[in-house]
Amino acid sequence: MERLFEKNLEKWKDSQNRKPLIVRGARQIGKSYTITQFGKTAFSGSIHTVDLEKHPEWHQIFLRNLDPVRILNELEIILNKKISPADDLLFFDEIQACPRALMSLRYFYESLPELHLISAGSLLEFAMKEISFPVGRVNLMNMAPMNFYEFLLATGKERMAEIICSRPEKLAETIHSELLESLRQYMFIGGMPECIKHWADSGSMADVFAIQTDLTATYRQDFSKYAPYADKLALNHALTSIARNVGHQIKFTRLSDEFTGPTNKKAFDLLQLAKVVHKVCAASPASLPLGASASERKFKALMVDIGLMNSLNGLRSGLEYGKHDLLSIYNGALAEQFVGQEFISADRETPCYWSREAKSSSAEVDYLIVRENKICPVEVKGGASGKLRSMHLLLQSFPNIEQGYVLSAAPYGALPDQKMTFIPLYYAFGLMTNNYDH
Repeated sequence: MERLFEKNLEKWKDSQNRKPLIVRGARQIGKSYTITQFGKTAFSGSIHTVDLEKHPEWHQIFLRNLDPVRILNELEIILNKKISPADDLLFFDEIQACPRALMSLRYFYESLPELHLISAGSLLEFAMKEISFPVGRVNLMNMAPMNFYEFLLATGKERMAEIICSRPEKLAETIHSELLESLRQYMFIGGMPECIKHWADSGSMADVFAIQTDLTATYRQDFSKYAPYADKLALNHALTSIARNVGHQIKFTRLSDEFTGPTNKKAFDLLQLAKVVHKVCAASPASLPLGASASERKFKALMVDIGLMNSLNGLRSGLEYGKHDLLSIYNGALAEQFVGQEFISADRETPCYWSREAKSSSAEVDYLIVRENKICPVEVKGGASGKLRSMHLLLQSFPNIEQGYVLSAAPYGALPDQKMTFIPLYYAFGLMTNNYDH
């Protein structure tokens, strides 16, 4: 299955300032597969995979010292292959299992800069806590689950994939409806590669739901690896509560009634550290950068994947799946999760949102994004513009904002006098990646 992340790997390979690369991301999103495919197609030589979780006995290679020449020589003996720095790719998979291997990356950069070295793993941040991290000696990239564009490619809908990455326009009703139906499928299947591959091969939604159940169980099993950082039961409660509260402000005291606010906060922070959830902070659209005004106190959260969000909410192939109104599911939370997930996939950073600071005010706009160095508010909503009170209030309060976007199941349209453009949900990824004026 084609992954857009390979383009990022190509840029890394061709960079004059290339350093050993660390690919970060949650478990089971396709890191190893994508890097392996990249190694096979982008290099004239071989890809040498060192799986440090599958082969714990190989950890001793890094224990004696961190001399990269010696390490490379020993790896050649273990793998029974010559490693050519100029032509081959060396891949340290599941590198979190061997913190000393993480430490070695800086020395590979300093002593063997010509070597193409990629490392990947889940729960990397936990391993980084235990070592002196090679700041400035490595490149870092975040990887996300498969987005809607990649889903369309994987299911043989290449023309639809082209459309959603093009400039938004009003499409024929038949095409618009077909795109919404494909989007409805994606909202339930999600972006985990195993789920998409099974759907493409079998077309069985029930089997996809079973895979999602297994994946969420795998995530929960990982909680034992978080020790001694947080209570396992608190992590379980937090994970379920976050999935059920996408689109709502997170209050630590309400994540679980069985634990204190500080305990719930620790659980939330660790889930964020493990890339299982994303923190969406409230920020001011007054000026760039958005991060300068991002609030650590007021925030919402997104799940790593919309399919896993459904699984944690107990969704099965019944009433909810039968609904064609995407915005009616979970009172619109599913659509908000989808848009946020698409934005993260495109930008590899978590967006912010706007919440009015005035006391007792409930005014809120779902996302703030940056396009062409300009802040753009984004509302995920259905209905006429007259009901978009929060968006109107933001545009009136911040004259520097030139354009607001409303993403919904409705066709494309624009209200230039009100500085708003209405875009179908399926264009969310393109909104972050394309440069165009409306």
